[in-house]
Amino acid sequence: MPRTPPSPPAPPDSSTDGAPAAPRAADRLLLGALRHSAGRALALALVAAASTGAALALPAVLGHTLDLLLGRHGTGVGPWVALCAGLVCLAAVCDAVDELLSATTTARSTAWLRHRALRHVLAAGPRVSGRFAPGDLVARLVGGTEKGGAAPAGLAGTVAAVAGPVGGIVALGLVDPWLAAVFLAGAPLLVLLLRAFARASSDSLTAYQRLQGDIAGRLLEALGGARTIAAAGTAGRERARILAPLPGLSLHGHRVWQVQGRSTAQAATLVPLLQIAVLAVGGLRLAQHHLTVGDLLAASRYAVLATGVGVLVGQLGTLVHSRTAARRLADVTTVPPVRYGTRTLPPDGPGTLELHGVTVTLDGRPVLRDVDLVVPGGTTLAVVGRSGSGKSLLAAVAGRLTDPDAGDVTLDGVPLRDLTHDALRRAVGHAFARPALLGGTIAGTLALGVDAPPPAALTAAARAARADDFVRRLPAGYATPCADAPLSGGERQRLGLARAFAHAGRLLVLDDATSSLDSVTEHHVRQALVRDVAARTRLIVAHRATTAAAADRVAWLEDGRVRAVGAHERLWRHHPGYRAVFAG
Repeated sequence: MPRTPPSPPAPPDSSTDGAPAAPRAADRLLLGALRHSAGRALALALVAAASTGAALALPAVLGHTLDLLLGRHGTGVGPWVALCAGLVCLAAVCDAVDELLSATTTARSTAWLRHRALRHVLAAGPRVSGRFAPGDLVARLVGGTEKGGAAPAGLAGTVAAVAGPVGGIVALGLVDPWLAAVFLAGAPLLVLLLRAFARASSDSLTAYQRLQGDIAGRLLEALGGARTIAAAGTAGRERARILAPLPGLSLHGHRVWQVQGRSTAQAATLVPLLQIAVLAVGGLRLAQHHLTVGDLLAASRYAVLATGVGVLVGQLGTLVHSRTAARRLADVTTVPPVRYGTRTLPPDGPGTLELHGVTVTLDGRPVLRDVDLVVPGGTTLAVVGRSGSGKSLLAAVAGRLTDPDAGDVTLDGVPLRDLTHDALRRAVGHAFARPALLGGTIAGTLALGVDAPPPAALTAAARAARADDFVRRLPAGYATPCADAPLSGGERQRLGLARAFAHAGRLLVLDDATSSLDSVTEHHVRQALVRDVAARTRLIVAHRATTAAAADRVAWLEDGRVRAVGAHERLWRHHPGYRAVFAG
């Protein structure tokens, strides 16, 4: 049988050492957000340009009005005063519209980034969740997208913030070229100041956001283990563990503020000096009768606009925050999603599962090594082995929850990676040791899948998993919201089994899915698995000897390799190491 070349391994996760993803990937995310909000961002830029235009026109109009007032008769002042008032009102209206557009543009861009990131995370599945701590991942998807979503509005604001100083310099040149020359002599210092601010802020913000994600991950772990912490009486120790990164967070936070404070202080020193220099030269030009009083008033206002570093620093800070967050988000979105093929399974296949030379490496260590295994259609195979032998990973490979680094997996002769998404998920069902109840209600949880079975099929599946009795005792039966259902660990497992039974296709993979069941319930479930469940082939990760004994065959894993395959009784009789798996 020809082998399908394995999918290339995913690139190493850069988050483990704090390094951001490639800047180009972050820039593509921000450009995508900008394209999504292009209309609003353009409107925001136009409004900002109108506000800047009004601010640039006002000093000239004020200066001319002053000259008219100081003239011999002061005639014709009325229209110019009205124009001044109109420019002030226009700037106020533009600022109000700017605030509204900035907020809505940021909200739309944030929503787009979150939808895109969430789609990618769900498409990549365990490839992402296995690489990032849950708290860190949530921090990236929530806080990171919020900061990244501010980029389109921040970019439009930056354009306006740049237009103000540039327009101010041009206006100074129009009033008097000497005034512009004096200002431009000190402008390189402003450019160096802004460049140093952007570079220093980016480094500190990257470390700050990484530590935020670390704290969020530790907090989520503690919330998940609250009962264990309470039973152990280690709340104080756990609090110290969660907050251990806090000094580093404080250090980098202070560095951000120090950079901003230092830049502000430097600007507060440099900007007045430039303004004083412009006014001093303007005063000389006034004394030489090259300027009027109105020209000097306009020049003083244009000098303020030309040195608008405060606004520009704020906009640059927004963009630096956005790009830093986008880099951390790109760490997630650059993890390749699962790719599916175009083939379907033969309609009359028996459900034969085959693994050929399967090798899986995690963190540079081979966990499964050159595994060859055949599960004939219509049979039950139990997979046993000590903790860490690779049982759950083999189950994940068998149902294509992960892809091997080498080798291939086929179902009825078709490589799993060649199947379409729907064909694969209709053919392979899964149940886990700790199932997630994701359907909203009990019935929704059981129906969760590519296709929703009819209510009668859900009830039959629940009955086979020994869940129907306790579900009917719930306040609203199958319509009970999962959040309102007080369920034990065994009851949750039975609901997970019922969901898998309801969607059973050719292959059913049970990854320690009966570990919380009592012996009597497990016995009934095993009987129903063979008698009442439609799955033709069953692969069960087993920890109990009774589960292995009930299977047609047993695959014994040791150090990631198949040590032996055969009936439980024969392995038990001839291999002391096999008996030790259950004794240990």
